[in-house]
Amino acid sequence: MNTEFYVKLVIFAVGAFLIGGIPFGFIIGKLNGKDIRKEGSCNIGATNVTRVVGKWWGKLCFLLDFLKGALPVTAAVLLSRNESLGVLPAVTAFMVVAGHIWPVYLKFKGGKGVATAAGAFLPLSWAALVTALIVWVLVFLTTRYVSLASISAAVIFAVAAIVFYILFPNIVLIPGYVIGKACLVPIVLLSVLTIVKHKSNIVRLLNGTENRFEKGKKA
Repeated sequence: MNTEFYVKLVIFAVGAFLIGGIPFGFIIGKLNGKDIRKEGSCNIGATNVTRVVGKWWGKLCFLLDFLKGALPVTAAVLLSRNESLGVLPAVTAFMVVAGHIWPVYLKFKGGKGVATAAGAFLPLSWAALVTALIVWVLVFLTTRYVSLASISAAVIFAVAAIVFYILFPNIVLIPGYVIGKACLVPIVLLSVLTIVKHKSNIVRLLNGTENRFEKGKKA
């Protein structure tokens, strides 16, 4: 790794953090005359946007948060095909999700990073992401708890990413790119961080006071 690589690494790390910090949920709330940080769960993510503003605004928020994770990491992947460890995509993925969780624009108080992490890891391990998505859907449809579905998906995603890396390394989204060992580090770290960020939800789940998303109701 030469000086040029480290310069590129710093640029992507800082850029990903700033892009990840764009608070789309907060912006959508303001467009609708609401401060998303003071209503519902007070979270700036898509779930709370859905709850406070409406389901279509929530879907838009999820898409924007997803894309702000996917686009920087995809760019990093395309620029690192000759770098077998995958350090550049790994750092970019971690920093873009960190930017969402600790956005510089909102005094470092952000969301839980689920949608942004999903976007960030799509180019790195799409098969593991699809596996986690299936688990998310099954848990959500069974329990109607978004938090429990997200926690379950985070655990499965980390495990699936490692399994696919070991057994099926050539199942890739971008031709010519195989997930590097370095990419497993942010996958595991951010999966753990996702669970930690849901600690208040875990407490409410254990106490039986967590909010469900009921059919036919504005979430």
